[in-house]
Amino acid sequence: MTLGLREALIGLIGLVALYILFVLLRMLHLRKPAAAVPETATDEAPPARAEAADEPPSAPAGEAESAALRDWEAVPVGLADEVLRRGLEQELAQLREEVDAMRGELAALRSDMHQELASLRASQAVSPIYGDAMQLAVSGYDAAAIAERCGIARAEADLVVALAKSQEH
Repeated sequence: MTLGLREALIGLIGLVALYILFVLLRMLHLRKPAAAVPETATDEAPPARAEAADEPPSAPAGEAESAALRDWEAVPVGLADEVLRRGLEQELAQLREEVDAMRGELAALRSDMHQELASLRASQAVSPIYGDAMQLAVSGYDAAAIAERCGIARAEADLVVALAKSQEH
């Protein structure tokens, strides 16, 4: 069983999708304990206030403390979301770069494959005597250069070039 380039690319895309799903599930899992932390802090806050009630009343200090506590509880949730968003953006940018690189490599491989295929077709369609001449014609050499390199007449080289051009179209 052989795997082609298309199957390998589909498999790679599947793996990337699974990885993204895994990361999203972990993010959801991390978000749940963060929501539980403010509840524990809220449970601890009333006893501190009760102790403050035993002491002489200082309303402005208690309000400032509770405001600071609320600000402190709000910061980690927003900060965690921001850090998470930045991390995902960086990861997405990296994945996009990798996909672009793979597309470039795939285009180069496709181009090489088409050149090799054209060379094989040219060599199969021509007599073995003119095989080298045909490969040179497919590569883009002109008739004079082919005649000189292969040791054939210029008219024969012209025919080989014409044959190579007709097979391309």
